[in-house]
Amino acid sequence: MSDAPLSPTKQALLALQQMQGKLEAMERAQREPIAIVGMSCRFPGGVATPEDFWRLLMGKEDAITEVPSDRWSLETYHDGDPDALGKTISRYGGFIPHLYDFDAPFFRISPREAISLDPQQRLLLELGWEALEDAGIAPHSLSQQAVGVFVGISGIDYWHRLLAQRPEAIDAYLTTGNTHSIAAGRLSFLLGVTGPSLAVDAACASSLVAIHLACQSLRQQECHLALVGGVNRILSPEVSINFSKAKMLSTDGRCRSFDARASGFGRGEGGGMLLLKRLADAVTDGDRIDSVILGSAIAHNGRSGGLTVPSRSAQQAVIRQALAASGLDPVAIAYIETHGTGTTLGDPIEVGALGDVFSQTREQPLILGAVKTNIGHLEAASGIAGFIKTALVLQQGHIPANLHFSVPNPHIDWQALPFHVPTTDRPWPTGDRPFAGVSAFGFNGSTAHLIMGSPTPNSQFAIHQNPKPKTQNPKPFLLPLSAQTPPALKQLVARYARYLTAHSHLNLGDFCFTASIGRSHFAHRLAILSSSLSELRQILVDVLAERTHPACWQSNSPPVDAEGTPLENLARRYANGEAINWQALYSVRGDRIYHKVRLPTYPFQRQYFGIDCP
Repeated sequence: MSDAPLSPTKQALLALQQMQGKLEAMERAQREPIAIVGMSCRFPGGVATPEDFWRLLMGKEDAITEVPSDRWSLETYHDGDPDALGKTISRYGGFIPHLYDFDAPFFRISPREAISLDPQQRLLLELGWEALEDAGIAPHSLSQQAVGVFVGISGIDYWHRLLAQRPEAIDAYLTTGNTHSIAAGRLSFLLGVTGPSLAVDAACASSLVAIHLACQSLRQQECHLALVGGVNRILSPEVSINFSKAKMLSTDGRCRSFDARASGFGRGEGGGMLLLKRLADAVTDGDRIDSVILGSAIAHNGRSGGLTVPSRSAQQAVIRQALAASGLDPVAIAYIETHGTGTTLGDPIEVGALGDVFSQTREQPLILGAVKTNIGHLEAASGIAGFIKTALVLQQGHIPANLHFSVPNPHIDWQALPFHVPTTDRPWPTGDRPFAGVSAFGFNGSTAHLIMGSPTPNSQFAIHQNPKPKTQNPKPFLLPLSAQTPPALKQLVARYARYLTAHSHLNLGDFCFTASIGRSHFAHRLAILSSSLSELRQILVDVLAERTHPACWQSNSPPVDAEGTPLENLARRYANGEAINWQALYSVRGDRIYHKVRLPTYPFQRQYFGIDCP
């Protein structure tokens, strides 16, 4: 007997139920948490990795130094008199090395083009590659995939320097080397990816706005993976002179956030990149998840007290919007990484806006952080610096101290506000859920705020990890290492040897699995078989000392040994340049599910490519 047709009323009800289901699915998609699965950074104080950054923060290090001689002459451009024409009042700032040094061959860029390439673009290429490696994703595997690239960038120092040359010196690469749109497009081109690719200039909010746009793109299914971050490099004195005349800079280059002595900010440079995925995809793919983004919002001040004057009402509004997007109540937030420039006007406005949002009765005070006190104000990259600090705080369950805070700013009503500015490091507040906020505000009026959470076992975003296998007879694993040149390969071996000394707790299978599937493989290679991390480290040490080892194969090894085991012959084949199906290898083993772990990244072989190159 066939089913009787539905009545018009039942058909309408069914259609309504289907529409309701689709609407709820769309709303869930718009609120889906975004996972951070990879990070890279360069910050003042010799910071080249997230681990370096955490050591600097926990060591209460002040990374501010005198302006390096490769930027400008202090004798020519510094004067303590704020009214001196053509001078800057500060001789200090936060700087990173390798201004003109770059591994052009690695990125398939000719020497001539490299000379015209903005150091900001050079840095972005390195950071993008490292973020992918940090996530355990082989860059070459992304070709023709919908991967988005979102870059916060605003500086144009190098372009000005190139244009200051005589017109006959202008070459075919000036525009592509210095246009901001190309900064993002070049990274997409390098990887061969097809997702959205755009540069964002929202002044000091640039990189946080870029993160917001990347999250929206992921939720809209425009891309399944997003590289996002920001960069800033300081080459010329003119902007510092301008900021001096605008009374923005502190004389000693320090940001004294929320302190009575706050008189301006110190400039800084650096950059950071994140690799983002929708949380459900990251869990399915077995990614290492550093933290999650729960909600974000961007806006503009509208008409305030002046073009560059911050707006208290606009700041509190954008924070409320981000909280609403996250679905969290303000009392759930235990920590805010503030914009915290250390200016007499900006600090009271920012704390007042935070008070408007977070003044409810709280069991414990809201903790305010300010990474600018360590590394200076990184301008377009300041938001990514605060974001990476907050991600590390959530991972580590510890809050570093703020520097240069001794006498609270008297223009802030601290007694009426439930806030605490830590001057010593402290553990995450007991009993508080691991949720935090990050703010960034641009002098163009742009505002941005993000809400973050930690995927720790105590949170709703806990990621299950399989236990380590228990075995009396450990099996050998294959570690493949490769580089574009012999010197780079030797440096990579040294990095892995040092890393194993400091990370002896890692699981050997996870270690080799990540090095296999999470790296692009180049012409100069070696392959090592080992059954323990200690044995692996000793073989690496032997390689560095140029001692032969029976469990290590390098390029030009005999391709096949009839008496060798399958894994030994696989090592020989890899060392001789064969492409290996690593996923199939680990599927065949079948004794556990392997996890991606953080490993050393590629050692770029930088050469000098300055304007004065012949």
